[in-house]
Amino acid sequence: MAVIHEVYGFFMPNVNLMGAGSANEVGIQVKSLGGKKALIVTDAYLNQVGMAQQIADLIKAEGVDVAIYPGAEPNPTDKNVHDGLAVYTKEKCDLIVSLGGGSSHDCAKGIGIVAGNGGNIRDYEGIDKSAKPMVPLIAINTTAGTASEMTRFCIITNTDTHVKMAIVDWRCTPNVAINDPLLMMKMPPALTAATGMDALTHAVEAYVSTAATPVTDACALMAMKLIGQYLRAAVANGADFEARDKMAYAEFLAGMAFNNASLGYVHAMAHQLGGLYNLPHGVCNAILLPHVQRFNLIAKPDRFRDIAIALGENVEGLSARDAADVALDAIQKLSSDVGIPEGLEQLGAKEEDFILMAENAMKDACNFTNPRAATLKDVVEIFKNAL
Repeated sequence: MAVIHEVYGFFMPNVNLMGAGSANEVGIQVKSLGGKKALIVTDAYLNQVGMAQQIADLIKAEGVDVAIYPGAEPNPTDKNVHDGLAVYTKEKCDLIVSLGGGSSHDCAKGIGIVAGNGGNIRDYEGIDKSAKPMVPLIAINTTAGTASEMTRFCIITNTDTHVKMAIVDWRCTPNVAINDPLLMMKMPPALTAATGMDALTHAVEAYVSTAATPVTDACALMAMKLIGQYLRAAVANGADFEARDKMAYAEFLAGMAFNNASLGYVHAMAHQLGGLYNLPHGVCNAILLPHVQRFNLIAKPDRFRDIAIALGENVEGLSARDAADVALDAIQKLSSDVGIPEGLEQLGAKEEDFILMAENAMKDACNFTNPRAATLKDVVEIFKNAL
């Protein structure tokens, strides 16, 4: 009898701070990592409203100098990384603090990888391509969705090909992740909805992944339960602290799940939409999620029954197959309730681009753990169904 040898890793930051006021610890964490000058990587908005300066002041209070790079764009590009690296080098920084959502964290990771290894960020597309540690990174999260503040994933758009490069590397895991719900209170409803559905996508794809383990399953199921209970409330009233706090935990748990079980075709396909059209990642995920999972359903119907239960649905007396349909309906209902557009056509996606995007999705590292093998025709058909 053949013995199957499989080794599963578990990756996450060394330090993870949660709860109201946890962002106030950033200066202490910078100092504990031996930083002499920190580069804050953020977006233009958070810099403009003064949040970046607030973080800078907390760091300076610990005797550490600070420079700010506010050039992280939505769907950050290799140019953003190049420009941020130039600031890091010019200012003689030795540590990075990312502030924002996934765009800021991914841009910061890109800068950190190249600062630590040399070359161009394009050199690191794929799995574990770096040879040396990136520079120390503290990630302060302001959204409840991407979980980039605690994962080994870094998504950067190639400005020549307009394809999102998936960089999956344990060395780009932040040293410290900070999730302070007080920084999330002013997220507008549309962003709250998109990031929340992004977190749900992470949990669902991780749960049905071919690399799922009992550890990732526990994280994914609790994330789904919290999202089912609190996302609607967070969208309805951004000042609802309990909803914000629980969504912060949900996105972190979903991150723990997919950081170790990986993802599937929802992300592989969403990356193409974001790269080609510069569309919001969470919205693309939300639209694609029920369509991809309907394709996946026959591979793991029992798992979809668990998803239905986690989302609060009563499936007593139903077969696994019928319960799986309930799960997909629950996902679609949640997406509709929080105001996600019904189809990709509303985002400007064009059917004539589907073959190109499908070809690129089949090369994306995220599809490797999808529970059902897909042909090019299958992926094109899913795009069409989501249109």
